[in-house]
Amino acid sequence: MNKIIIGCDHGGLELKNEIITHLNKSGVEAVDVGTYTADSCNYPDYARALCERIQSGEFERGILVCGTGIGMSIAANKHNGIRAACCSDTFSARMTRMHNDANVLCLGGRVVGAGLACDMVDLFVNTEFEGGRHTTRVSMLADIEKDN
Repeated sequence: MNKIIIGCDHGGLELKNEIITHLNKSGVEAVDVGTYTADSCNYPDYARALCERIQSGEFERGILVCGTGIGMSIAANKHNGIRAACCSDTFSARMTRMHNDANVLCLGGRVVGAGLACDMVDLFVNTEFEGGRHTTRVSMLADIEKDN
């Protein structure tokens, strides 16, 4: 993957900027949908801006950062076709790609440090979906969206 979309609210601004620097050094272009200041703002606005661009097919995956990662995860998962996972450890970041085909990684700027976050981002960017029996389960998630 050579391009990913990233966004945050005020609680995730500092970590988002660290992640962008890390991604750029790794050769991955990070397209930033904001926020760009530490002024208080509403995380659902940034989750929507990011998710709509994944839904359109412009991006395959994205990263959202808020204070805990939880609000962004909840907001992102309201969008059809988005499988957002709030992670705070590398095992979860790897497994959510392998088993859930997650397309949005949510992180907490007040929960994880930059080193751990960048390790999780690397795993999220570089780990492929395992498929197989997991394909059926991911399809079941899509069926739930259709039913609701």
